[in-house]
Amino acid sequence: MSHDHESAGSMKRIFVTGSAGFIGFHLCQLLLAEGHVVCGYDGMTDYYDVRIKHGRHRILGEQGSFSAVEALLEDRARVDAAIDDFRPEVIVHLAAQAGVRYSLQNPRAYLDANVIGTFNVMEAARRHEVSHLLMASTSSVYGANTEMPFAETEKADTQLTIYAATKKATESMSHAYAHLWNLPTTMFRFFTVYGPWGRPDLALYKFVDAMLEGRPIDIYNHGEMYRDFTYVDDLVRAIRLLIDAVPVRPITPEAIEPGDSLSPVAPWRVVNIGNSEKVRLLDFIEAIEESLGIEAVRNYLPMQPGDVPATWADASLLQRLTGYRPQTPYREGVAAFVRWFREYYQK
Repeated sequence: MSHDHESAGSMKRIFVTGSAGFIGFHLCQLLLAEGHVVCGYDGMTDYYDVRIKHGRHRILGEQGSFSAVEALLEDRARVDAAIDDFRPEVIVHLAAQAGVRYSLQNPRAYLDANVIGTFNVMEAARRHEVSHLLMASTSSVYGANTEMPFAETEKADTQLTIYAATKKATESMSHAYAHLWNLPTTMFRFFTVYGPWGRPDLALYKFVDAMLEGRPIDIYNHGEMYRDFTYVDDLVRAIRLLIDAVPVRPITPEAIEPGDSLSPVAPWRVVNIGNSEKVRLLDFIEAIEESLGIEAVRNYLPMQPGDVPATWADASLLQRLTGYRPQTPYREGVAAFVRWFREYYQK
């Protein structure tokens, strides 16, 4: 396969931060399978078992068109050098300090990685005049909003955790950059992503691990929680399609279609990526029990600080922009995760 991206019209040089992370790994796999040249950037922080991150990078490294840089986002010189060396046409910025609960214990990590780190990526994107900058936000920015399903055109000003606040800050910062430098930018808000190679701090991982070892599982708000569970393959397919849906600054605000979050003053928009299905946590747990053939020992607990009782995405803008919407049923997705987990840990 030719690596001369000038000759291959559709082949792009794509820089992906968080490439050893759960979502970044799956996105890189998809991009490499399509023949793109990918440079990954990951801090390999020990927020969870680094061996999983190294395992993901090892798999990606088997592709000749993948290269990786291991460094922190806060390290501006390293970010600049990596992007200068690679000369990307597109940047997909997924790396972040994740986790709602951990943000209660170590809020500073979120400012360093999410705000400063994202600023470093935006600066490099501006310098290189990339054709499209895509960055991950989160459904957590909807905070205390109660109008469901969540739509991108709603105000989102009531974040409940520092994690969500740092993500909202990056949305605002990127809007300013899109406006000032005419930098086409798409922010996406993810809804509860799960699947093979998932993060050990996520509920599905913790539940399966505990159930296989006969430990009880902690169920918050007595199970009266609803989540819009999005299967990772669906999510990265949506990101891939959004790479081609480059926002263009509207000629007049009136030109913006109803329901489109496109900015009236910048080539910038925010897009939900979710299954558009509100699933009760207890039903999700039942699907895990079914896949494992094990009944969970349930430890019901009150709501945790910073948690929201429900998330539910309106994904109609994604569908309008890409013709695609996530739709893997959660039972199917859970079964795929369980298969991966058993194989990976030989359980």
